Amino acid sequence: METLRLDCRLEKEKSSLMWNYRFSISKEDADKIISNDRRIICTINDELKFNSGFIPDGKGHFYININKEIRNKLELKEGDLVHLEIRKDQSKYGMPIPPSFEELLNQDPEGEAFFNALSPGKIRSLLYVIGKPKSEQKQIEKGLVVLDYLKEVNGKLDFRELIMAFKNNRFR
Repeated sequence: METLRLDCRLEKEKSSLMWNYRFSISKEDADKIISNDRRIICTINDELKFNSGFIPDGKGHFYININKEIRNKLELKEGDLVHLEIRKDQSKYGMPIPPSFEELLNQDPEGEAFFNALSPGKIRSLLYVIGKPKSEQKQIEKGLVVLDYLKEVNGKLDFRELIMAFKNNRFR
């Protein structure tokens, strides 16, 4: 598996987007990694590894979004030069699945079917939400709420409703 190694400057996109800090990647470099999807694993300065994706910029090139949490952890500011290592994400969902949630899916075939029928982006969003808490118990609780919710709505995910399901969950 090829690893792309680049030195890039953190840029701030002048727009109203929530994610407005990014690293620009040339089409030539991105093409070394991209096959049929753009999911990647990126490591910054040999310190912080995270799952992401190449996002087209509309001008033939790509970029990688960098959120506030990552910028704060690495104390990055606009214009900082960093070393990136980028490789293709070979995982099933395009990001790690918490082991406890994987076990919940194995134990709940109906919930697993609804979960796997979602779009890849929705699956990644749910995995992020489930994996965010550090406590395995909290991850299990979130996973159970997600599966209960998906079964209740026959897999028709509405994130506003899901937020309410988290607030009203049976573990409170």
